[in-house]
Amino acid sequence: MLSALLPDTAPWKASADFRRLWKSGLISNFGSFLTLVALPVQLKDLTRSTAAVGALGAVELLPLIVCGLYGGALADALDKRRLIVWTEAGQGLLSAALLLNALLPHPAVWPLYAVAALSCALVSVQRPALDSLWPRIVAHDDMPAAASLNSLRWTVGGVAGPALAGVVVACAGLGWAYAADLLTFALSLAYIVRIAPSPASHEAARPSLNAILEGARYAWSRKELLGTYAVDLAAMALAMPLAVLPFLADELHAGWALGLMYASIPAGSLLVSLTSGWTSRIHRHGLMVVLSAIGWGLAVAAAGVSRDVWPVLLFLAVGGGFDMVSGIFRASMWNQTIPDELRGRLAGIELLSYSVGPQLGQVRAGSLAAWAGVRTSVLSGGLACAGAVGLLALCLPGLLRYDARTNGHAVRMRARRAADARPTG
Repeated sequence: MLSALLPDTAPWKASADFRRLWKSGLISNFGSFLTLVALPVQLKDLTRSTAAVGALGAVELLPLIVCGLYGGALADALDKRRLIVWTEAGQGLLSAALLLNALLPHPAVWPLYAVAALSCALVSVQRPALDSLWPRIVAHDDMPAAASLNSLRWTVGGVAGPALAGVVVACAGLGWAYAADLLTFALSLAYIVRIAPSPASHEAARPSLNAILEGARYAWSRKELLGTYAVDLAAMALAMPLAVLPFLADELHAGWALGLMYASIPAGSLLVSLTSGWTSRIHRHGLMVVLSAIGWGLAVAAAGVSRDVWPVLLFLAVGGGFDMVSGIFRASMWNQTIPDELRGRLAGIELLSYSVGPQLGQVRAGSLAAWAGVRTSVLSGGLACAGAVGLLALCLPGLLRYDARTNGHAVRMRARRAADARPTG
């Protein structure tokens, strides 16, 4: 019974490159989550403004949109490994800039925004290459298992990084958090450079506006894919509470729990990842995306009305669990149905759906908190998320009907992967 719940490790056993990418991602994610906590805390200390912290999402928005779309075209046209290596190195340099600023007698505010924008640009170029590389190194039927293992990698860093960051920032200072992030990028690169080259497919288009539009037209033709993008965008833009967590901790007189607050959402995700064996036996992926996004919104709303820190931590963890379920099935739908020659460009569009939302969510949460209060911001966002996702599901019935066993795109991709794997001669 227990073995049926444990993650399916087939991709890990079958692919050395999967293992290298997984380890690299675990290490760099751990450091990135340290900075995820340290950066807003430093801004809060320097400005004492919820709007200033929420503005982080605003400065990241334009680089995310532009570089995400163009990064998808680059991922289809260039060697994916090389793109990943250079963007990882660039992020390490940005961590060094944050460290140098933190060590100044009077740290400046503008470098925090500048580094946030540049880091978002590099991530937006890197993620389509990463997301389009996974389907090349994992068997078609192992995609749900790979999505679960990737989620596990992310959540381990998401739990340990923020929890440790809260202690490091409080006891040792911001500089140590940024220094640790810099070290993790160096270690991550040591794994990435050992991955086999992954050149562009013969059918791939050169990076251009026409190539980006071609990917957008394909996405528009796939209403079930549009549904996953729209649901995730609504869930993150309306209900993501990260920007106001430092202020919520102050209202609860629980500054000691800030790191735990940041870690609670990934902790719930981690619990789902560790018991994700059941996901490989679910085929109605679209239905699960909708139900889990509604659950995320309701859990965040419950955190907004809680008057004690422990229920807040519990509901944030529950929300993180629902968000992970949604993420696993979204990734499975994407990876099992999108052709390789379009994978990078569609990964760029996916990046917008799951990354623009949190940036807009920071702006929404911070601005509304400044006007109506922190609790109102969290509660109203969660309720709006649940309502918006329900409405989207009614407007996009193809999402609810999606079945991985019978969907035409999934069937064709399964046959194509089988033909590619068949020996020739």
